[in-house]
Amino acid sequence: MAQQLAERFKIPGVFSNTQEMLKAVSPDVVHITTPPQSHYTLARECLEAGKHVYLEKPFTVTAEEAESLIELAEHKQIKITAGHNLQFTLEMLEMRRLIKEDLLGGGPAHLESYFSYDLGDATYAKGLLQNQSHWVRKLPGGLLHNIISHGIAKLAEFLTDDITEITAIAGQSPRLKSLGDKQILDELRVLLRDKAGRTALFCFSTQLKGLNQLRLYGPEGSIVVDHLSGTVIPNKYRPCKSYLTYFVPPLRAAREHLTNARVNLTNFVRQRLHQDFGMKELTEQFYNSIRSGGLPPIPYREIILTARIMDEIFAQIHGGQEAQGSQNTTGIGQNETPLDIPLSVIGH
Repeated sequence: MAQQLAERFKIPGVFSNTQEMLKAVSPDVVHITTPPQSHYTLARECLEAGKHVYLEKPFTVTAEEAESLIELAEHKQIKITAGHNLQFTLEMLEMRRLIKEDLLGGGPAHLESYFSYDLGDATYAKGLLQNQSHWVRKLPGGLLHNIISHGIAKLAEFLTDDITEITAIAGQSPRLKSLGDKQILDELRVLLRDKAGRTALFCFSTQLKGLNQLRLYGPEGSIVVDHLSGTVIPNKYRPCKSYLTYFVPPLRAAREHLTNARVNLTNFVRQRLHQDFGMKELTEQFYNSIRSGGLPPIPYREIILTARIMDEIFAQIHGGQEAQGSQNTTGIGQNETPLDIPLSVIGH
């Protein structure tokens, strides 16, 4: 397959061995887009060779592996980043601008991240459902493990490192149950709280079609980021008198939607509005940080926190799973001992 791709795009070098590639080509940056189980080994080889690394999501299989790679990168004084391209779309850049302008009236007090996934996608999901030895099934978190880091990373940007509570419940959608697959979990809900008292909700679903949003709520306003429509809807709290509260807020919301339509049209004409903008922006920021010696686009703290949260989610939803594997709804109970992970998880 690599040879066919090289012929198609006229790529001179094709290798099946990392060390051979590093010696023959000596690249400045290596992009690793293989299945997650190989991320740690391949990234470590490249880092030890002094190469900067762009590592696709999920960054690693475990938080321990993520910490090890980042520690090595810092020791070698080279850079590594995660392929969380949804963090760098036009709408996410606009969201950060609004937060910097203090639209929320301080940092967000509550966050909600929603991520929907279509199991009917013939290019990927059918292969997973029909192939019992698919590499996704071998991940500790299965299908969830390969996808949810996009949504979790959005929360990690605003949560502190000290997560005091995590409760995860998971199960199967009716459609997946009808297919008779008892292994894959495709519905996930997670509640989180950090030491600062900030709360967050994460929802992954194959039932909720067309939902890919980040919602932020602060003391004086809220922001809704919609990745599917490429829109950002800010809502500054401005109370209205009497019956005006039924008319003015809807008109304000309509104005925001019209503004988004105008901005998207302008970006489309300027060739800035395309599906790969986030990946392009992340790659450019990563390369610029290498050239300038500046900070990488995604703070290492956020990469590690994302991995730690995922570790705890999978420990909960799979740790107490019954032999039948039909559905699991587990959390850390008030009388249970927290799992030994560096997140200071306590009972809910």
